[in-house]
Amino acid sequence: MWARELGFSQIGVAGVDLSSSEAGLSAWLERGFHGDMGYMASHGLKRARPAELVPGTVSVITARMDYLPASTPDNWPTVEFDRLQRPTEGIVSVYARGRDYHKVLRARLQKLSDRIAELLGPFGHRVFTDSAPVLEAELAARSGQGWRGKHTLLLSRDAGSTFFLGEIYVDLALPLSEPVAAHCGSCTACIDICPTQAIVAPHRLDARRCISYLTIEHAGPIPLELRPLIGNRIYGCDDCQLICPWNKFAQRSALPDFDERKGLAGSQLATLFAWTEEEFLRFTEGSPIRRIGHERWLRNIAVALGNARQKENPVEDEALCVTLRSRADHPSEVLREHIAWALGL
Repeated sequence: MWARELGFSQIGVAGVDLSSSEAGLSAWLERGFHGDMGYMASHGLKRARPAELVPGTVSVITARMDYLPASTPDNWPTVEFDRLQRPTEGIVSVYARGRDYHKVLRARLQKLSDRIAELLGPFGHRVFTDSAPVLEAELAARSGQGWRGKHTLLLSRDAGSTFFLGEIYVDLALPLSEPVAAHCGSCTACIDICPTQAIVAPHRLDARRCISYLTIEHAGPIPLELRPLIGNRIYGCDDCQLICPWNKFAQRSALPDFDERKGLAGSQLATLFAWTEEEFLRFTEGSPIRRIGHERWLRNIAVALGNARQKENPVEDEALCVTLRSRADHPSEVLREHIAWALGL
């Protein structure tokens, strides 16, 4: 009841022995699939050892929070796929169109911890939301929140994959939740649709090819061969979720925090490319987008503008070129190079 009052959809409890996950984690890192997310390698196996990360941890409370805006239509995957067919429209991943989920979940996980303390007395704990070396999806799967899909995301029969995960590491011995069986069967829709073929095998993602990684985590030049495949996606990518049959059960959020902000859905690339740094900071205040910074934002849009040029007629193409040339003398060498590529220079 407490969890639902705070906006969570499901709570579970996992143990701290994740040793069976260590070999897979090590192999993923050894292959360099983490790209330039150096923190993944620096933390090493601590990610699979909760009691090392927070000494004294005995159990992990996991929480799931749905994020689709309340106004989301039933045919939302079709709506989102249609956006990809409008090349001059900038596409921001659905989860990032509202308030920064890190802030929302952390605050509410802490409130849940406070309520538990009121009932049981003071206890050692620490809350996490995609903010530390934590095997979130693995802990969630072990605590009955769902199963790992072939795209590596967690899937629930009741909610698809459109939810955030959070954890409370506690020094309490709590009854463990039962895991659930996997229900992907022979389906490979997520693997087949990935624009860059980043899902190199079931349950194995090469982040270096993933559009979400390239547009959010990767700070340098985007590899030339991958730029045309990004299309008009300027922050993240939802394709593997949009195609997943289980997302017909995706749930709307009970919170207004994840409602779409003006400008982050349906805006033209030219409009977004014209944002000054001050405007970028203002329009993305409290948004997860803000952390990539203005330069990376412009880099992503430059790629999308270059891709749009390949699909538009000569009149519209000239307008796109004018937009790109407006920042041709930007102080960032990385941005100038992407603009030159977009202009075909």
